[in-house]
Amino acid sequence: MPLPSLQIRDATESDIPAIQAIYAHHVLHGTATFEEIPPDEAGMKRRLRTLQEASLPFLVAELDGMVRGYCYANFYHTRSAYRYTLEDTVYLEEGWRGRGLGKALLSALLERCEAGGWRQMVALIGDSSNAGSIGLHRSLGFRQIGILEKVGLKFGQWHDVVMMQKNLGKGSSDTP
Repeated sequence: MPLPSLQIRDATESDIPAIQAIYAHHVLHGTATFEEIPPDEAGMKRRLRTLQEASLPFLVAELDGMVRGYCYANFYHTRSAYRYTLEDTVYLEEGWRGRGLGKALLSALLERCEAGGWRQMVALIGDSSNAGSIGLHRSLGFRQIGILEKVGLKFGQWHDVVMMQKNLGKGSSDTP
């Protein structure tokens, strides 16, 4: 579905109320995230600043002046050997899934990360029944590399985490 007024841009602090509302919905009603208490706006602002200070991309999808989704890349782990590996996060406002918004966001994030010299992107998808996120990642070249079985307890049920991975740029074909 064409989204002619779609703008993918860097997130700013003025986007925090919309970002927080989108994420809070997923925390309270879904299993894509294993957080159980939504962070407040101050908490989301700290997350944005932390990523900006590390020169990591945090993007929003804006349609007709409204933020309808966001994504960002964070370090996969803090140990130094992981320095070329990132983990992605993508969330859309309720009602916007299946319209190409997630693909536009994640595509832009991948381009930005490749340009930044990172070599691997990992997706840790909460809930193995999250067909939308798994399909989105697969459509952009991610491959499933494993499942962590029943590692998250949310809403009184155990949930898996699907692990997916994509080479960025040269991937592991050489060393930086």
